[in-house]
Amino acid sequence: MSKKKRICLGAFAGAHGVAGHAKVKTFTEAESSIAAYGVVESEDGARKFTLKFLRTAKPGLAIVAAPEIKSREEAASLAGVRLYVNRAALPDETDTDEFYIEDLIGLKALDENGEPVGVVTAVHNFGAGDIVEIKPASGRKTAILAPFTKAAMPEVDLAKGVIVIAADALTEITAEGGDGDR
Repeated sequence: MSKKKRICLGAFAGAHGVAGHAKVKTFTEAESSIAAYGVVESEDGARKFTLKFLRTAKPGLAIVAAPEIKSREEAASLAGVRLYVNRAALPDETDTDEFYIEDLIGLKALDENGEPVGVVTAVHNFGAGDIVEIKPASGRKTAILAPFTKAAMPEVDLAKGVIVIAADALTEITAEGGDGDR
């Protein structure tokens, strides 16, 4: 599978019990969805897992079984391994104003006048919400970071391949981020 066409659904977080069950930190809306899209694979594609959802340990953490994991030690050794699925396995339709991060990467960022700001290179979440990283079109040497909110990015058009950044968000970035020459 191409890395560009895969979505990370979660990551192993250690062993659970003695039967080879594993804990998985899920990045899905429902913990049970970690096993809903078929076989998942490690980031490098070297390992594949047929997950069976057993239960929710706590919000964001699922307990799973997989025939490929034979022991507690093997489950423990997988801690930190991220789990990917082919993008085509996921539903194309999302709720209004919901997007797969992978679909945002590569969008052209425009200001409200349609002028190029740059290209979306990443989406981060450090705990306070999603932050879009934009490689600047020109003039700046450092990346632009902006909150991924409706106020800061009022329009996302996947079909056209663009994301619009509000003037207020750009002003805030310039005022707090300097001119990028540091």
